[in-house]
Amino acid sequence: MPEGSEVREADPLGIVVEGGGCRAIYAAGVLDVFDAAEPLMREVKGVLGVSAGAIHAASFVSRQRGRSLRIYERFAPDERFGSFRRWLRTGCVIDRDFCFREIPDALEPYDHEAFARRTMRFFAGVTNLETGKAEFPELTDMRRDIDLLAASTALPYVMPAVRWQGKAFVDGGCADRVPAAAFEAMGFTRQIAVLTRPEGDSVRDRDAWLAPWIYRKYPAFVRAFQKSGEAYDLAQEHLKRREEEGKVFVIRPKAPLGVPRITHDAAEIRRAWEAGRRDAQEAMPRLLEWLGR
Repeated sequence: MPEGSEVREADPLGIVVEGGGCRAIYAAGVLDVFDAAEPLMREVKGVLGVSAGAIHAASFVSRQRGRSLRIYERFAPDERFGSFRRWLRTGCVIDRDFCFREIPDALEPYDHEAFARRTMRFFAGVTNLETGKAEFPELTDMRRDIDLLAASTALPYVMPAVRWQGKAFVDGGCADRVPAAAFEAMGFTRQIAVLTRPEGDSVRDRDAWLAPWIYRKYPAFVRAFQKSGEAYDLAQEHLKRREEEGKVFVIRPKAPLGVPRITHDAAEIRRAWEAGRRDAQEAMPRLLEWLGR
């Protein structure tokens, strides 16, 4: 699997989307506002989503405005969409067939024709369980590549790894939650970063101490996962530098969203989505000015 191929267009614009479980519905609200801004949409050449950020980015790339909100409001109460009781019973916190087959194929259909007409490239962040490194494969066919989307969201401990082309992958956030630097190295030298944590928020995986026992066969992954908080802080420093240089535009919550990784409360989902919409609408004049329009 390639870690991400380079683009060759001069100074292309990319969007990086952070995950965060149900909290990432904030990013879906931001992306829905972006979808309505045609001057912006004509500029975007690539999108890189991580974990739940990749889920919402998939609907954004196919221009299905509001689809993420419909899915999350409709299915949040359904234990197949995420439940720790289900994990205790089955070993996986979600029903993957339900989430990655039944929903996009029948219940909230994914628009494959629109995806085929897309004007932007789409990448998902995954973590290679063997190497512990983040990889950023490009998705070009959402039927064929749906397991890559599942891999990007495969949370450690509560979901089995996803196998793809003979390798095992887990949640992309385990190695790189906000891969702006990697996206830049792939050629996307201007970026909009859609984050789901407020400024100054740090990440500390309180359960990382379990990794040497649960993932003892994968020492490189254990080391990367235990340092994921440090990697997040470095990513924030990178974003700050690029923001000061005028190369990155950041949209993020003004305060913690207060949404847990898994929630069954549809009202909680809508509040976070509306917060994303408000912040994006407020930022849009500055964003269009930043784009030079």
